[in-house]
Amino acid sequence: KFSAWGGALTTASNIVFYGSLDRWFKAVDAQSGKELWKFQVGSGVIGNAFTYGNKGKQYVGTLSGIGGWAGVAMNLGLTSDTDALGAAGGYKELTKYNAAPGGGALTVFSL
Repeated sequence: KFSAWGGALTTASNIVFYGSLDRWFKAVDAQSGKELWKFQVGSGVIGNAFTYGNKGKQYVGTLSGIGGWAGVAMNLGLTSDTDALGAAGGYKELTKYNAAPGGGALTVFSL
């Protein structure tokens, strides 16, 4: 529904991780696009999906917390598609998916 503001991560096993402004952090099969897993974080995902290893375990995570141009519609209470023009006008519906934008969060999962 909303454009992706962060990058996607593709693993060696062909799983793609990415997030969306409606708060979902997802894993999909790179070949079929089939959704394999999802988790709703506290605010819209704005960061790139990332992975790292520590002591033999692999982790995947992302940053969330709407701000910048995507948050203009929420912060200023814009209600018309022509307010702020461009993509921000289409983001007036973000308030249905996100509480007032404020803090950000780092969310990490163990694989």
